[in-house]
Amino acid sequence: MTDRTVRKVRTGVVVSAARDKTVTVEIVNTVRHKVYDKAMRRRKRLHVHDEANEAGVGDTVKVMETRPLSKTKRWRLVEIVERAR
Repeated sequence: MTDRTVRKVRTGVVVSAARDKTVTVEIVNTVRHKVYDKAMRRRKRLHVHDEANEAGVGDTVKVMETRPLSKTKRWRLVEIVERAR
């Protein structure tokens, strides 16, 4: 496998589904502080391409890195891991 074929895959929660074919996914990471050794939560919000408009707010989804689809979209929806209740 070459470096060109390896794409990042992340899991996160949909926080907005107001736009057509686009959802906003929040990814939360836990890291340790270098000096104080305290667990900190880091969050990142990604704009994700959802071709079929199938993801809703609160769904846990898996996203994969892709070529630039617009000014802000560089990720696409792979699957819905868990639906919101």
